[in-house]
Amino acid sequence: MTETLQQATQSFLQHCKYEKNLSEKTILFYKLDLKQFCDFIKLNDYPQIIYEINKNHIKHYVRDISNWKIKTIKRKIASLKAMFNYLEYEDFIETNPVRKVKINLKEAIALPKALNKEEIENMIQLTYQEVAIVPKSKYAYCEKIRNATVLELLFSTGARVSEIAGLKLNDINISSGVIKLKGKGNKERIIQICNPDTLALMVVYCDLFQGKITASGGYLLINRLGNKLSDQSIRNLVNAIAIKAKISKKVTPHTFRHSFATLLLENDVDIKYIQSMLGHSSIVTTQIYTQVNVQKQKQLLTDKHPRKEFMLATL
Repeated sequence: MTETLQQATQSFLQHCKYEKNLSEKTILFYKLDLKQFCDFIKLNDYPQIIYEINKNHIKHYVRDISNWKIKTIKRKIASLKAMFNYLEYEDFIETNPVRKVKINLKEAIALPKALNKEEIENMIQLTYQEVAIVPKSKYAYCEKIRNATVLELLFSTGARVSEIAGLKLNDINISSGVIKLKGKGNKERIIQICNPDTLALMVVYCDLFQGKITASGGYLLINRLGNKLSDQSIRNLVNAIAIKAKISKKVTPHTFRHSFATLLLENDVDIKYIQSMLGHSSIVTTQIYTQVNVQKQKQLLTDKHPRKEFMLATL
């Protein structure tokens, strides 16, 4: 076949959308990464016919992006692998050039930044205080109720920001506290909110926003215009509350996810349960939280290490 790289890319993206039914976000990353590769091939006057692209072109591309963050490089290479695997499977090419390139990228483990219990309590308490001082007749009251609901949801579920933003009313059973989350790869998982104060707040929120929730297509979290609250709006909201609460570190919705996992681990919750609640496909991803809290480690070793029971003569 004499497919050009541009044509092959379009064919792959259509395959991802209509046959694999991948998320819009995943397809967008593929599109951006593959466009960059196409631009690189064109800029360097390399072959445009797909079967003429070889491992040397791939190696040159990897060198060209070597100054990017390792995580980004890995994603871009993964995008290439996905496309060329598809092209090989569909017989567009006989030899997969990416498979012949060995790339060894070691990424330093970045420990997740978590809030302590007092910091989270201060942020959530602030939202309730703001609710208390706003007249119920004002729209600002509804907005403050929503803000409190967002923080409670983030901390109660440990969900990703996209999972919270994508929640629909029919994903939630407030009477039982059961919430259905749709995670990466459209994988669904169930998590339960067990705190009665959080559930009571959600009842108030749903009563206030019932009409707008219905008008939005059923999305739970709504903005001033009556549309679904976006991921970025939630990030901005969380950051603004953190600043008001005088939290010195940068706080994002993902900080709440890290805090959820870290604090549960500190309270001796089995890491396998935390893995399930976070929606991690591999426990290796979850195990990073075992490295986070040095103070907790010190406390455990002080209290539990058997060396303290030794009766030895001191120097």
